[in-house]
Amino acid sequence: MSTVDTPVTAGGPDARLPEGDPGEGLSRGERLAALAQQRGSLVVLLLTVLVASLVFDTFGSVDNLRDICLQSSFLAVVALGMSFVILTGGIDLSVGSVYALGGVVAAWASSHGTVAALVAPVVVCGAVGLLNGLLIVRAGMAPFIVTLTTLLFARGLLLSVTTEGSVTRVVPSGSAFATMGQGSALGIGYPVWIAVGLYALGVLVLQRTGFGQTVLAIGSNEDAARLMGLPVGSVLLRVYVMSGVLAGFGGALAAAQASSGVTTTGVGLELSAISAVVIGGTLLTGGAGTTGGTLAGVLLLGVIANIINQIGFSNSNWQSVVNGGFLVLVVVIQTFLARRQRL
Repeated sequence: MSTVDTPVTAGGPDARLPEGDPGEGLSRGERLAALAQQRGSLVVLLLTVLVASLVFDTFGSVDNLRDICLQSSFLAVVALGMSFVILTGGIDLSVGSVYALGGVVAAWASSHGTVAALVAPVVVCGAVGLLNGLLIVRAGMAPFIVTLTTLLFARGLLLSVTTEGSVTRVVPSGSAFATMGQGSALGIGYPVWIAVGLYALGVLVLQRTGFGQTVLAIGSNEDAARLMGLPVGSVLLRVYVMSGVLAGFGGALAAAQASSGVTTTGVGLELSAISAVVIGGTLLTGGAGTTGGTLAGVLLLGVIANIINQIGFSNSNWQSVVNGGFLVLVVVIQTFLARRQRL
């Protein structure tokens, strides 16, 4: 993966917005709109944490904040792959089923060793991502249709190779694979450290590589990116493989933490991942967004879930209601900001 000195700027001002310098070269109004788009989720997250810490006695405790980070780490891994897909202007609806498939495959392979438990889900789920990419790039099919089909395919495959029970595979106790999901360093769980490391890598890939700049160029204007001679097809293929691999790896992490692969997990996870990406400031139409914003979106969803639990609503439907409300609000704000930038 080669590094580039000059960012690709095909189609639209959004492609000129690196994470560290939002809106460079734009008017004051455009800079404020770009700043709100890129940093708005982080500001909302900090304000929500501050208010919740003042209202609820136990919210701001170290144990509670640590638990929020741990529970958010699995979605964070999946949402990272979804970020790159949406930045190209695409969508991947298969990640929930692929997540569950990765967990079951990892739990099954863990009886053959830790390496097998890590490699097997990556290979299987990467193959599902490759299938998505080939159908979209080579056959010219719409991402929505393709990934909706593979959502059903992966879920059906998952149920076909198991007994269709709730807990289908158990990770051997005391294995190194289980330790990866349940252990900690400096009081923070390994899954959190892994998610942080992946996001650091994601920032570098998006900002500092030709691959990342091509992802932004495709989302800004795919036709212009092709005219510029950028490798649109191969980049789209790699983006969908990346999404499948990260979804499977996230499922493997969850299986390690729970010591089992569960067929019923991951239902609706694709919507949570999409919500986190959009709440984090990435445009659904692609071409503008940051991986850091996605991480803030994931944490905001985790904080909201925790606040609902603090209030005492045991019904998880309230979390969907609040998340849906947040998503609608963010999409409305994005639409307003996009119009403001075009003025």
